[in-house]
Amino acid sequence: MDIFKLSALGVTAALCALVLRKRVPELALVLTLAAGALLLGEAFPALASIRGLADRLVHTAGLSPQVWAPVWKTVGIGVVTRLSSAVCKDAGEGSVAAFLETAGAVLALLTALPLVEAVFDTLSSLL
Repeated sequence: MDIFKLSALGVTAALCALVLRKRVPELALVLTLAAGALLLGEAFPALASIRGLADRLVHTAGLSPQVWAPVWKTVGIGVVTRLSSAVCKDAGEGSVAAFLETAGAVLALLTALPLVEAVFDTLSSLL
């Protein structure tokens, strides 16, 4: 599916949710979640291509998988946090969304610690 079809689906779902939100807010949230799941489902195959290219580049550069894995995990944490936060905000729970964003930032930093250690070790060996 190309970006124009995905955009049309997203805009249509958003407009329908806007109309539904006035009368049946619960149904609007379900529609939003369903549209989001469909959009993500269409985007995931592209992620496999990106992952394959990134793995080839890591192999060519001679990087250790222990260095590259935290990058993927951190990106995943960011995406999940962003989407979950948006759903919470859409449900009218802005404070839960704020706490979720803070927790996601902390977990992303924790996940990135091996990268920080690798950079520190590399800099230490150069000095």
